Amino acid sequence: MSAEHSSGAEPDSSPVGVSWGSGEDEETGVDLDPVLLWAPSGRRLLSGLLGLNIVLLGAALVAGQAFNPQGLRHQEPLVFLLVLMSLSVAWMLWYLLWARRQPGISPHTDHHAGGIAVTVVLMLFAAFSLLLHVFRMGYVIIMVECKPLAKVIFPFIEAPFLALQTYLLWAHSKDCIHKHKVQTRSGLILTLSADLLLWLNAVTEDTVHQEIELEKEVSLSNSSLPESAEDSDLSNATLCQCSASAACLAFRKGYEVLYPFNIEYYLMAGCLLYVMWKNVGRPAGGVSHGGHARRVTLRIVHRGGVLLGPVAGLLTLLVGVAIFALYQVWVGTPRHRTTAFVAFYGYHLAVVPVMSLCSLAGMVVQRMERREHDGGHNPTRSLDVLLLVGAALGQLSLSYFSLVAALAVGPSGLLPSLDLSYSLLSLLELVLQNIFIIEGLHRHPSRERGARSSTLEARHLCLQKNTMEVVDGPAGGSLLRKNKVSTSPSVDGKTDDKSSRAKRVTQEICAFLILANIMLWVIPAFGVHPQFENGLGKEFYGFTAWFILVNLGQPLGVFYRMHSVGALMELLITA
Repeated sequence: MSAEHSSGAEPDSSPVGVSWGSGEDEETGVDLDPVLLWAPSGRRLLSGLLGLNIVLLGAALVAGQAFNPQGLRHQEPLVFLLVLMSLSVAWMLWYLLWARRQPGISPHTDHHAGGIAVTVVLMLFAAFSLLLHVFRMGYVIIMVECKPLAKVIFPFIEAPFLALQTYLLWAHSKDCIHKHKVQTRSGLILTLSADLLLWLNAVTEDTVHQEIELEKEVSLSNSSLPESAEDSDLSNATLCQCSASAACLAFRKGYEVLYPFNIEYYLMAGCLLYVMWKNVGRPAGGVSHGGHARRVTLRIVHRGGVLLGPVAGLLTLLVGVAIFALYQVWVGTPRHRTTAFVAFYGYHLAVVPVMSLCSLAGMVVQRMERREHDGGHNPTRSLDVLLLVGAALGQLSLSYFSLVAALAVGPSGLLPSLDLSYSLLSLLELVLQNIFIIEGLHRHPSRERGARSSTLEARHLCLQKNTMEVVDGPAGGSLLRKNKVSTSPSVDGKTDDKSSRAKRVTQEICAFLILANIMLWVIPAFGVHPQFENGLGKEFYGFTAWFILVNLGQPLGVFYRMHSVGALMELLITA
């Protein structure tokens, strides 16, 4: 029998028919009902296999719809997603309206999950995503005669799913559920699978849309061909496109502009649901550091102790906004197209090396402090590291593919040379920043300060006790006086001074990196794709292959920048 069955646990109050997964966690144990011994002993085996099969089937359907839309004539991917969202909504309603009313369902709280920064960003993305669905509803209502029924219904089901999920994550992302574990794990994995498939569907839909736009530009450039019967087919193909109606064009434009927020929302929501799924049955005790974090943040803001990093970051942000606006204006005109690429690459070639140096300096400071690392198991911390490394693979892969393309085309031209330099520096910056963040996340300076202060208090108590003993035992007075002199606060003062300088440097670095990463998130999130538009990758890999690489890699890169901002904010607060 596994270790999970060896420890005693409080019996689960769920019905017999569903209690066979009620005590699967290693820390809490499992009920030893002989009738239920047929159940697998893995803590999350059943729900994990359920989610894996759902995601694989949905991914196959979504990929089939993206690569061969004529093959799936009845909108099977959208129907599958509609069923999945409906089941998820039913489970969330059950959990919020009935299960949450039962006493003792969540006796523990994971204070590391659902931090303030993550929750605020999630709410922001949810608001923009709901606004996107409003635009999408208006668009499909206008185009209802030309759209399949599944596409018309889709935004009206997705909007309640998104709103209900956002409330669940806002109110209960820290919960460690200890009752109805089978239903809870199954519902969480079902909702998590829906998020992953909606993200994949959003990425592929955006890809198909951009491909249609590019093919439209190609067809317009070939408009000098002689007119034939193909013109009638072309006119028939445009019947289901937006007409000259201002409302239709406004709805479609709003839908296109807000698309990146919807993609990022599902990634964030999926991460929080994964933490909730890992925390089912987990006795996550501990004291919340939320109040301490807020106090430290207010002290940093009010006292103005950190100045250089925010000023440099704000300057980077302002220049980046100007470059972003100029790029969007210039890249659409053949006369200034090359200038737009030079401005984009020039900005990144100036900012990315500075970010690399800051990360390297932060690593040096961390090594000089020599603080202890936390070796305890923490699902949220493990997920943070996994997401940082996994999301960085998007930008890393694009950089390596661009590097090969630039070397193959030849770095003699201006654009190949700029793209080659940008790829190399991006690789260096990603590696150094990941090391700096991951090392910082595994350190607990507050715990060390607490240990040092408790040691000083123990010394004080010991000295007071020994001083009181001098009255009764004068023979030991001289020895005790020597001990009292030997515990001079000069060493602790030097240590605190050194720690204060290290804290100041770390906060300056984190403040700059936060603002720089925000700008590097904004640029690709709002449609700047120079690695596709400059033509080098398309020339070497081909249109289809390069388009798939860019549109799969860039959303991960955008998510990496956003997630690194949250991790850096935590390092800034707990420095």
